[in-house]
Amino acid sequence: MDNEEKTVGKLVLPSLVLSISATQPSVFIAMLLLIDIGLSFNTPVGITGQITTSAYVLGVVMAILMSVLSVRFKHKSLLVAGLALYSVSALGCFSAFSFSMMLVAFALTGIGSALVGPMRSTLAADLYAFDQRPRVIGWTVAGGSVAALIGSPLVSYLASVGGWRLPFIALMFPISLVALVLAYVGIPFGSTKEELKVKYLDGFKSIFSNKSAVTCLVGTALAAAAWNGSLTYSMSFYRQQFGLETTWVSLLLSVMALSYTVGAVWSGPLVNRFGRKRFTEYSVLFLALTTIAYLNIGQLWFSSPVACVSCIVAGFTDSSLVSLNLEQTPDNRGSMMSLSQATYMLGSTMGTGLGGLILLMFTYRAVGLAYGVLGLLASALYYLFSREPST
Repeated sequence: MDNEEKTVGKLVLPSLVLSISATQPSVFIAMLLLIDIGLSFNTPVGITGQITTSAYVLGVVMAILMSVLSVRFKHKSLLVAGLALYSVSALGCFSAFSFSMMLVAFALTGIGSALVGPMRSTLAADLYAFDQRPRVIGWTVAGGSVAALIGSPLVSYLASVGGWRLPFIALMFPISLVALVLAYVGIPFGSTKEELKVKYLDGFKSIFSNKSAVTCLVGTALAAAAWNGSLTYSMSFYRQQFGLETTWVSLLLSVMALSYTVGAVWSGPLVNRFGRKRFTEYSVLFLALTTIAYLNIGQLWFSSPVACVSCIVAGFTDSSLVSLNLEQTPDNRGSMMSLSQATYMLGSTMGTGLGGLILLMFTYRAVGLAYGVLGLLASALYYLFSREPST
């Protein structure tokens, strides 16, 4: 049955894509408007930035809890609940009268992310056939990068017109609300709670006794550290290394986001052609090599195109990681994808922290080499210990 073509409603794919897009506005707002938010509450940037830290911490905790909740509750219900939390967070941030209230309201996005991310993947498996899933996952990953491409300048414009509160109510709230309604209407409730056939501890045992599944979780953390770590410092690299002005850096970031989108969309047919395991190995390998290259090339006109190629490969990587992880333990997909979300978030934080530490002691060249080593290690693990899932 799993390898047969399935008939799915026309609203399912747009619902999943928009669900991921709805998780992005809060990210742009935090990236662009921390100074403005801090001025409003009379807090320094370092303190104001803890709104993202609180969201991340709650997100990791919730992602781990989701490995249990995904067995107990219907996947659609969890997705809708996550989108509802984004709507509540937007309203809370817009109306926050103190920094404490802002901290609590923004932290809800971490819980929402831990609900939406894993359920996006799990619902793709619930509703689509084996060969259809890579295309669906590629489009959902692309949805997040398209939101970045459009949302970043829109946040900047809205803030210039009405202050930092306006993007929360004029962008984040309506997108999350529309995504919630579309998901509720467009996704069938037939996606079950894994039929409750699997007990919680049995699900964990099944995952952690599976060498390939554990390898995929570790590989996800290492690949996330390499990609998100390098992305965090890439714009600072171009400003400090080549003296680029903010306007040009912003333009480069837009081109990189577009490149990532192309990679995510293109990944679907390539995964089916080369296989989930092999495509993941190669994607992570080339991500490692291109990351080393663009952070070590001393010429702007050579480094920036390589950075865009790296973003295309990153689109391959993020999509293939999800496609491979999704099929490791078919009877425990919700739990597996929740743990995958947790390890991805942990890896991203680990990569960002490691890059900052290395940059304090060395240069961007060393940062590139460190991220490259992480990527090469992840690729080797996939090659040696992961398995190609069957239909």
